[in-house]
Parts: sequence; C-alpha cells; structure tokens
Amino acid sequence: MSFLPKNWLVIGILLILAGCATTPAPLQGNFASITQQQAQQENHQGQRVRWGGEVIKTTPGKTETCFEILGHRLGDTGRPQTGDDNQGRFIGCAKGFYEPDVYAKGREVTVVGTLGTPVTQKIGEFDYRYPRVLIEQLYLWPKPPKTYPVPPGYYSPFYDPFYDPFWPGPFYRRWPYY
Repeated sequence: MSFLPKNWLVIGILLILAGCATTPAPLQGNFASITQQQAQQENHQGQRVRWGGEVIKTTPGKTETCFEILGHRLGDTGRPQTGDDNQGRFIGCAKGFYEPDVYAKGREVTVVGTLGTPVTQKIGEFDYRYPRVLIEQLYLWPKPPKTYPVPPGYYSPFYDPFYDPFWPGPFYRRWPYY
C-alpha cells in the first residue's frame, strides 16, 4: 500500500518539472551552430538556423514581411536572453503579412529558417551586411508581466504602517520612522 503513493508523487513531480522549461514545439529540432557574426562574414547559404532577438523594425511587402532583428543568445527554452550582449543584426523574411503593431520594436522573437544571400543596407552612414534568414517558423514571445515599484516600508498586503509592537514600550520611536 505504501508503494503506490510514493510512485505517484515521483511521477507528479517529474510531470511538473517537464512542463516548466520546454522549448515550444515550432522551435524544436536540430540546427547549425552558426552565429550571426559568422553568417555575416562567411557564406553559409542553405544552412538551417534558429536565431532570436528583439525586433528593431517590421516592414511588410507585397508577398512577405521582413523583420530587422537585433540578435541575442537563446536560452534553454529558445527565448532570447536580452541584455547588452548582442550577436549583431539580421534580417528575417516570412511569407504573408504580419502586423507591424504586434511585431513592434522591442518585442522578442525566435525564428527558424534557412540562411539566404546576405543583404547590405545602411545603418546611418555605415554599410552593414545583414545575414538573411528565410523564415519557416516565427515565434513571438509573450510580453513579460508589468511590475510596479513597491513604496518604502511596504512589505506585504497585510502590512500596517501604523502598527508598532513596541508602542509605547521602551523602544518608543517618533513618527515618522525615516
């Protein structure tokens, strides 16, 4: 009898852990380990890659939508690890129309596709050679939840700023505390 609950507990814990950090189905597979810098300098045309980053600009065309993306390293789940460490820019083009207000500047995306011919465009006065990805799968990551700063002295929803366990005891303090 004691054998059954232990196994169910272990199975339950394993199922919970398996669902915590998995790569979304469209982003799974085997990909070439080519970085954006390598693709910018060398010809890797036809290689299948999974890259991600922050959208800089979305440009819809007649038959496809192109995204200029600031590349970042991908985490274990395939989500871009945003921060100051970037991999360079790349352009990803997907067939069809994608709403520029949804795929707006700063949104995190991960793309799966094959490398095409690099494209040279200007960034300011600089000629920049963009690696170009022909997108097969485009994954838009959900926005992180908004967080708000907590006012000083507020520690929980049950905190009472007027409660003092030492009032009027030997550790009398004058209002305000700070």
